[in-house]
Amino acid sequence: MPHLPPVTKALMLICVGLFCLFKLLPFGIAGWFELWPLMTGNFYPWQLFTYAFLHGDTWHLFFNMLGLWMFGSELERLWGQKRYLQMLGASILSAALVQLAFTFLIGSGAPTVGASGALFGLLLSFGMLFPDRIIMPLFPPIPMKAKYFVAIFGGLELLMGIFGSTGIAHFAHLGGMLGAYLLIRYWRSGGRTRRR
Repeated sequence: MPHLPPVTKALMLICVGLFCLFKLLPFGIAGWFELWPLMTGNFYPWQLFTYAFLHGDTWHLFFNMLGLWMFGSELERLWGQKRYLQMLGASILSAALVQLAFTFLIGSGAPTVGASGALFGLLLSFGMLFPDRIIMPLFPPIPMKAKYFVAIFGGLELLMGIFGSTGIAHFAHLGGMLGAYLLIRYWRSGGRTRRR
């Protein structure tokens, strides 16, 4: 197993530790840190970030940590800790904002948890930085270029978000990708907004 850079390792330990901790604490305490829709009256500003460190079940945690290890480790080594944290923060925040807008539009009162929005931001970043890198996804186990993998996953998330009702926050995933895309474009522009 390749060496885990410090931020990725810390995030994985925090997510696993909180998952175990909230299993031991009285039921309902985690609700203070989940991302609640605006109209429920349970929304607090800190939830825009804290929701990303909580996970619904063991498989949810496992796959998010696997993705964080697969894509986050290399991106942290490439960008360094500061830019990597900026990307994670942008993806987490944009995922939360898109999810809040979506739940408001459909009138959902269900909370959102998980690092999936950040993970999809890392996935998009990986595809933009290493478009021709061959990767072997778990599902389907077919070797493909990263750019195709990202495009397929993004398309599937959009379709499942529109037509599916699986209890998965597909639009939060797309929001994470949007935040990553905008931040990379900002970095590539030299941190300046263009004037016409």
